[in-house]
This record gives sequence, C-alpha cells and structure tokens, in this order.
Amino acid sequence: MALKSTILKAHLNISDMDRHVYTDKSLTLAQHPSENEQRLMVRLLAYILQYTEELSFTKGLCVDDEPAAWQKNLTDDIELWVDVGLPDEKRLKKAAVRSQQVVLYTYGENTQEIWWKKNQSAANQYDNLRVYSLPYSATSQMVELFARSMDLTATIQDGEIWLSDSKHSVQIVPTQLK
Repeated sequence: MALKSTILKAHLNISDMDRHVYTDKSLTLAQHPSENEQRLMVRLLAYILQYTEELSFTKGLCVDDEPAAWQKNLTDDIELWVDVGLPDEKRLKKAAVRSQQVVLYTYGENTQEIWWKKNQSAANQYDNLRVYSLPYSATSQMVELFARSMDLTATIQDGEIWLSDSKHSVQIVPTQLK
C-alpha cells in the first residue's frame, strides 16, 4: 500500500520590502512521503521569496517534469519556474527551455559547493536562470518552524530574510551564485 502525502496548513504574513510585496496568504501544502521537513520548509521559503498571486505549488516530487512551484499564464505557458535542491544538468536545461524565467534555491550540508562546481558551466548557458545558495545552518534551523499548522511571518529586506513563528526566528541570507 502506498503512503499518502501529509496535508499541512500554513498562514503566511509576507513583508517583502525589496519587491514591495505585502500580503497575508493561507496555503494548503502536501508533504510527499519521501520529502523531509527541511525540504518542505525550503520549498515554502522559495514560494515566499518569489511570491505573486499567480504562483502555485505543483505536484512536485510526484511528477518529474514539474518544479516546486510555478507561475503560468492564461495560455498555460510557464512564466516562472521555481525549484529547490541540486538538480542535474538535464533538469536545468528542461527548466530553462520550458519557461521564461527560472529561479533555483540550492541547499544541503557540504554539497552545494560541489554541485555548483560541477554544474556552473551548464547553468551559465541559460540567461533566464538565477541560482541562489541557502546556508545549511539556516535551512536546518527552519525545521524548528515546521508544524502541521504553521503561522509564519516572513520579513525580507536588503536580501536578508527573517522567518519566524511565535517561538522561533531564523535569519536566512542567500548567496546569489548566478
């Protein structure tokens, strides 16, 4: 018998002073059985950092050719492909070819630098691709915010993110690789 996804609720209060985006948003998230808490929180962070009204989560891990989130237009063209992790060169190409804009957030302990050295030349081929590295210390602390029902505040200013709930606060400073 296959395991089912865990359904999570998140209420987000986003204050993105860099992009002048201020909103309250309630979401329902599905955590795939193979998705750990850190990946889910990174996926949620990527959503927050790229937030628009049209941005939506995809089937994610259930479907190989979909990102963590995307924004499509009325003709079903992909305007924005938002992904997390350390994808292979084939996935980077697929994202860059299929969408107008691609944003990738990498994370992981002692793996990002190795991944970047291996994939930097491939990534540099795509003008529509931006890559950000999230510090492992911050993404591992984000797990403290994980709950079946989350009420999170995200404050973004000068490229720094403060993500907090009523008990914990995490500062995240992404490094732009490309």
